[in-house]
Amino acid sequence: MTPATSKNSSEKMPTTVEQHVARLLGGASKYTLREVAELVEVDTETVRRFWRSMGFPTITTPDQRLFTEYDVDVIRAHVDMQNSDLADADTLNSLIRAQSHLADRMVLWQHEALVEEFEGRFGIDEVSARYMVLDRVDEYEEFLVYQMKYAWRRHLSALLRRSETELEDRRKTGNKDEMQLMRAFGFVDLVSFTHRSGELSPHALVDFIQTFEFTCRDVISMRGARVVKMVGDAVLYIADDLHTGAAVVDDIVRSLQDTPTMPDVRASLVWGGVVSRFGDVFGPKVNLASRLCSVAPVNGILVDYETGEFLHQLDSEKYEVAPYAIPELQGIGSIDAAQLVIH
Repeated sequence: MTPATSKNSSEKMPTTVEQHVARLLGGASKYTLREVAELVEVDTETVRRFWRSMGFPTITTPDQRLFTEYDVDVIRAHVDMQNSDLADADTLNSLIRAQSHLADRMVLWQHEALVEEFEGRFGIDEVSARYMVLDRVDEYEEFLVYQMKYAWRRHLSALLRRSETELEDRRKTGNKDEMQLMRAFGFVDLVSFTHRSGELSPHALVDFIQTFEFTCRDVISMRGARVVKMVGDAVLYIADDLHTGAAVVDDIVRSLQDTPTMPDVRASLVWGGVVSRFGDVFGPKVNLASRLCSVAPVNGILVDYETGEFLHQLDSEKYEVAPYAIPELQGIGSIDAAQLVIH
């Protein structure tokens, strides 16, 4: 990616990457922090706060020409939204943080996927593949943006429908308490992951983690549940009903057992109330599910007593729940646990 030299040797053409950046950001960086604030008619701290919410480093050199016309337009739209009384500054910054956090992870994932694509398709080494992505990313840009908008619309539509159903159920029961969602959720965790990962080359480790993640995501999606988060060697999943939650955890355990090179796993399933914030779920029941997973039998599924009772009431022949002795759980204490077997 060496810059090309123009006829005038004192001038250099921008690199391919800088050409991509100029296209993506609508031109060259030409405004300082103070100039953006003046154009948008806000104080500099408002612009700084916007930039931090985007996940970028604090601006320590106010005279640096960091912003483009595109930046100015978006910051102006941000300020206009705040002035419209549709959302206050804290809410807008929270929305920006959410979008930026996901965008950061998304573009990294997309970049790595293209590197793998070029390695495999052209039979080249990783370094060459990464240079090729730098050269050709513009060929994928329109599709990636189109796909992102589609995914956002689809997932927002699904969320709106789930929320409507939840509210209708609460209206019928007259429940107006804090919006705690009743869900089935739990963890699946790889056994001896640290030892196993130490035996693998970097490439093999990436393939290993990708196989684990893709297997879990495929099962969870096919069953109509959702991935809350992947945490290295573990996945937190959630489902709207207990039948689905049980099917998900059973299928994940079986699928991973059937996958070559996958180690043993431990899993948990809990039915209870959670609070949803920042794209994650919180509450004592989530902590319980995490602790149960850590002490579950190898390739087994642990539930708490209450969840076991619910499963027994749902279908006593399908769900076999046997008492399982566990040590006191850190931060929770002594509880009655059971091993779940699904027929």
